[in-house]
Amino acid sequence: MSNPQQPNIRVIISGGGTGGHIFPALAIANALKAINPANEILFVGAKGRMEMEKIPAAGYKIEGLWISGFQRKLTLDNLSFPFKVVSSLLKAGSIIKKFKPDVAVGVGGYASGPLLQQAARKGIPCLIQEQNSYPGVTNKILARQVEKICVAYDGMEKYFPTEKLMKLGNPVREDILKIEGKRNEAAKYFELNAQKKTVLVVGGSLGARTINQSIRAALLAFAKQDVQLIWQTGKAFYKEAMESSKPFIDVKVYDFISKMDYAYAMADVVISRAGASTISELCIVSKPCVLVPSPNVAEDHQTKNAMALVNNHAAIIVSDADAQNKLVDEALQLINNTNKLLSLTSNIRKLALPNSALKIAEEVIRLAVGKK
Repeated sequence: MSNPQQPNIRVIISGGGTGGHIFPALAIANALKAINPANEILFVGAKGRMEMEKIPAAGYKIEGLWISGFQRKLTLDNLSFPFKVVSSLLKAGSIIKKFKPDVAVGVGGYASGPLLQQAARKGIPCLIQEQNSYPGVTNKILARQVEKICVAYDGMEKYFPTEKLMKLGNPVREDILKIEGKRNEAAKYFELNAQKKTVLVVGGSLGARTINQSIRAALLAFAKQDVQLIWQTGKAFYKEAMESSKPFIDVKVYDFISKMDYAYAMADVVISRAGASTISELCIVSKPCVLVPSPNVAEDHQTKNAMALVNNHAAIIVSDADAQNKLVDEALQLINNTNKLLSLTSNIRKLALPNSALKIAEEVIRLAVGKK
């Protein structure tokens, strides 16, 4: 796939904060390396956030900025916010001066603001990748200064200049692209029975309290119906979940699942938040799902993400407020309804936008080469 005629390029990729920003960023980086292994990539993240651990673990260098979000309510953190912005702009400027990128990519999250602001100011072509159906504040602010805006949903001209938009989908982790035929391997990995019905619970990389509490309260209901459970809790809820699940041999609890290809291969139904990356993954793996949008996100964008599927008869939605009463019942009804499972599988598959990482990487290269 590497092209000897292609010039080597230097790319800065910035952003992070959650898996929803980090996994697309890594997928774009891996696609750039697959096109030309000599391409040089540097990540820029926010100090103390998840990317500072996950990016080096994936084999890439990362620099950290002292930056965080501005809290809407009065907090002590807000007093330091102006200093963080100035510090991050200065540090971003010096990273750019040293690394000399041909192009800068922002995937959303605190760090992408200062970095792309400085890159644009220095005349470096910039591209942003907006995962959600409702854009984050950072990307809205940056939209005026960047050359290209890659999106995953229709109707984004409401927020961004139409001439800059490209609907290329959300990049997903490469390991989930091929899950066919992996169910037996997956069953061995999770020490479960490949023949039994299985629900996968994913609360996003940071966990989801309402989903976790709803599942914990209903472990007996799953056991009574002989349904297995693979349950990713996030770090905060992990100990509680482990304690509650001890009596149930068919419940496997993880704070973070690294083998998501196996998790999806085992799943007959997925219970999940409605973050953009997760939804893109669910479309690619074509799994029937019950979505519980997080109420703690800007402009309720997870509900908008989920409704894009629900309106195409491709998912079931349960509100966060209703989860304790309805979530597990909906999931168990679904897993026992073969026709509904087939219909959701077929409809969600139609919404998949494959090869997003590669298409975005090609766009990044076009911008960089145009500048050279």
